[in-house]
Amino acid sequence: MTDALLGVVQQGVDVVDLGRQLRVGMPQSPNHPQFWHTLPRRHGDMKRADGGSAANDMITMGTHVGTHIDALAHVSHDGKMHGDVDAVEAGIGGKYVELGVHTVTPMLRRGVLLDIAGLRGVDCLEGGYEITVEDLESAAKRAGVEVGEGDVVLIRSGWGTKFAEGAPYVGGPTGVPGIAEPGAQWLAERRVHAAGADTIAFERLAPGGGHALLPAHRVLLVESGIYIIEALDLEALAGQGWGEFTFVLVPMNIFGATGSPVRPLAVRAR
Repeated sequence: MTDALLGVVQQGVDVVDLGRQLRVGMPQSPNHPQFWHTLPRRHGDMKRADGGSAANDMITMGTHVGTHIDALAHVSHDGKMHGDVDAVEAGIGGKYVELGVHTVTPMLRRGVLLDIAGLRGVDCLEGGYEITVEDLESAAKRAGVEVGEGDVVLIRSGWGTKFAEGAPYVGGPTGVPGIAEPGAQWLAERRVHAAGADTIAFERLAPGGGHALLPAHRVLLVESGIYIIEALDLEALAGQGWGEFTFVLVPMNIFGATGSPVRPLAVRAR
């Protein structure tokens, strides 16, 4: 008997790539090591006897650069990580054994898009705009979905349209739109599995405030055990008009790391 999932795939599926292309010089949080890619060996540097040649690559980067997922080890509050784990003791040896990204299992879950920019009738929300609980609920109603336990909720502000501009995407002087603590509590009450956005820090950044205060990270990662996905590309997904889809994400299996680059997918049967 053909597996049901394989049967759906054979009949045809539509896939939307939600990940950003990794490029030298792309915008990122100043708190993390930048992405760098180089070719230690280029074609022609060494030739085999038969005329063959090979090139190879080397990359260096932080684990919170480009589209990425925050493991529960990424944030602590008052010295504690999720589950009351002592943050200092957990880091002894340079690896977060209990809450590192290697503990994040591959995701094949119901995904929900809450298009706040679309709700507001704009291409992009203003910098520093707080996405409210009313916004989240209205966007869900507009999409005809109900956020439930185990879902992955993606929040579109339209800020992702600034990614190619570089510094404006980081939003230092302007701030960045996103949810604040009330929105994070709303997600936590619904017991979602993960939440993501098209911005650099997921949550609202005040104009000129940078990453000084991140209450949504505390609520989701520390208090609720909910993963955060940042720097998503949600424009094509919004263009498809999908409010509900299958969300696929597999973190790199890096032992003890606080996060991982990812290339998430939204999938729907035709």
